[in-house]
Amino acid sequence: MATPNASENIEALAAEIGENIYMDIAKWHLYLGVAKLHTPLAEKLMPMVASDDISEDNVTKILADIPIKLGGGRKTVALADLLPMQCLVNLLDLLEDYQRNL
Repeated sequence: MATPNASENIEALAAEIGENIYMDIAKWHLYLGVAKLHTPLAEKLMPMVASDDISEDNVTKILADIPIKLGGGRKTVALADLLPMQCLVNLLDLLEDYQRNL
């Protein structure tokens, strides 16, 4: 029974991330939900949320480990490098709010 609850928690977190966090590419805002990155990111962040270990450094490390292919795979850039600072701050706030509501 813990699995459906965990799955629902990841889906809820993913929805929040997908609607509120975006990559800035040439001044275009590509939301993570549209880019289909919201669920994989939520899966990686959920253990941090569950263990009360949310910090800018920890979140940045996770974002740095997510490669984003550009130009048909000719270049790869870390997700951390594509998020504006305000989105990182918003992501941290979102995670803290989500944790309080668990």
